[in-house]
Parts: sequence; structure tokens; C-alpha cells
Amino acid sequence: MLILFGYVAVIASVIGGYMMVGGHLAVLFQPAEIVIICGAAVGAFIASNNGTAIKATLKVVPKLKGSVKYNKELFMELMALLYLLLAKGRQEGMMALERDVEDPAESPLFTRYPKLMADPLLMEFLTDYLRLMISGNMDAFEIESLMDHEIETFQHEAEIPVNAISGVGDGLPAFGIVAAVMGVVHALGAEGLTPEEVGPLIAAALVGTFLGILLAYGFVTPLATHIRHQISEVEKMLQCIKVTLLANLNGYAPPIAVEFGRKVLYSSERPSFSELEEHVRSVRSQPSGNSQG
Repeated sequence: MLILFGYVAVIASVIGGYMMVGGHLAVLFQPAEIVIICGAAVGAFIASNNGTAIKATLKVVPKLKGSVKYNKELFMELMALLYLLLAKGRQEGMMALERDVEDPAESPLFTRYPKLMADPLLMEFLTDYLRLMISGNMDAFEIESLMDHEIETFQHEAEIPVNAISGVGDGLPAFGIVAAVMGVVHALGAEGLTPEEVGPLIAAALVGTFLGILLAYGFVTPLATHIRHQISEVEKMLQCIKVTLLANLNGYAPPIAVEFGRKVLYSSERPSFSELEEHVRSVRSQPSGNSQG
């Protein structure tokens, strides 16, 4: 996992550089400083978030993946599925899609793409708007407005854990300073200590500042950034569906509508025009009973 690899690189670089100048690892182990910093951070996290935000954060962190879930291959599959659905609707009428939309698990079109079907958010977004298109009671402007509202709501909900984790990351350096100040107060307030005895206590106190900054910028803040990147990947999938369906509603043929969807993708995942055309052609030539991906 990229997250684990990054954390290992942070630890190796910091500890390795410290040891290169003759530093002693034992000095860095200060349980009292860890209790102050981590305990205060957890308390601030609880105090600054409601139950929904806390549950959302605890739910999203274990599900983090280092690899890119929404990659070029999955985008190709999405656009191929969109093409098949829109082509069927154009040839047989949108009502012909009703059975596929109502029960995707039994649809010969949807079952060709198990990776897409394994994403409930994606499937719900796609099938819900296909139902609206089948009903024929809403125009393209109304559906676009509804799509924008839903994507905005998804973004707001998905960023709740990001904001919560970012808040902890922002506070950790300050809690490190608190721990350091308390350590210095303890060292200077102790009676009968010689300068040689005060020195190690000051050094131990300064470890608090080090830990606060390291935890913030080496671990917590990168985690929030990673989640934010994952959210943007999901949004791009939803936008691809949105643009493709709207193009179809505005009268464009399925190959052109899919091309609209291709254009909204990030350049790193966007297939070329020829790649998409070749993929769609191969999909179109396959019997609907075949499965792939």
C-alpha cells in the first residue's frame, strides 16, 4: 500500500538522519509526551465533531486503499457500459432498459461489468437517473440540476472525515508545544538539580515539539489528503455518467455521448479517442452474455 510505504519512508528518513548525526533513539521514547499529545488530539477530535462526523471518520479510515481504485481500465468499462445502455435505448426505446435498470444483477448488460456492479454508489447513481430518463417526465435541464445537487451532497458528506482528520493534523503541532512547555516547566521547577541533570529533562521536553510536528505532517495530514484524492476520483466517475447521460438526452448518438464523458476525465486516466473507439467497437461485437473485467 502506498500509505504504508509513505509512512515507512517518513520514519526511515527522520530516524535515519537522526542516527547519522549520532543521535540516541532512547531519548526519543517519551511515553509522557505521547500521552499528552495523542490524548489531547483525541479529546479535541471528539469535542470538535458530532456523532455523525466521528462515525464517518472511524468508518472511512479502515477502508483506505493505497492503490487507485478508479483507474483507466474502470473508466473504459464505465463508458462501454454507458454506450451499451444508450445504444439499446436508442434502438429499442428507453422503456427497453426498464428491466435492466430495475434488476441489474439479472441484466446481461450490467453483469458484463462486475467491477462496476461492486460499487453501490456508482450503480445507484447510474440506475436512478436512467429511471428518470425512462419515465420521460423530466427534461435535460431538470435532470442536470438534480445531478449537480446530488454530487454536491456526496462531496459534502465525503469531506466530513477529511475535515475532521485535517483538524487533528492542524492541532498536533500545538499539542506538541504544550507537551514541550510542560516538560520545560517540570525541568526548571525541580529543586536541587545540577545543570547536568536539567539538560536531559529539557531534551526530553523538546521531544514533544518534535513528535507533534512529525505526527501532523508525516502521518495525519497526508492521510486526509489521501482521502480527498479518493473523493475526487469518485466525483469524476459521477461526472462522467452525468455528462454522458445529458449528452444523450440532448439528442447526441451514443458514440458521441460517450465521447462527451471521456472529455471530463483526468488526463492520467482518460483514454485516447482511438482507444475508446476500439474498446467500444470490441464491446459492440461481443454477445451480451459474455462477461469481462
